[in-house]
Amino acid sequence: MDFLAQHQLYIVLIIAVGIWLGLYVYLFRLDARLKKLEHDVHHGS
Repeated sequence: MDFLAQHQLYIVLIIAVGIWLGLYVYLFRLDARLKKLEHDVHHGS
């Protein structure tokens, strides 16, 4: 428990960076799916 008390800032930063990375990956994948869907709709397949 002493480790957590001394490194609270780093733990919060790691969690925040993890959330941002997860959000970025999610949005990137969503964008790729939307582009594929738009391509399928415009080309009638």
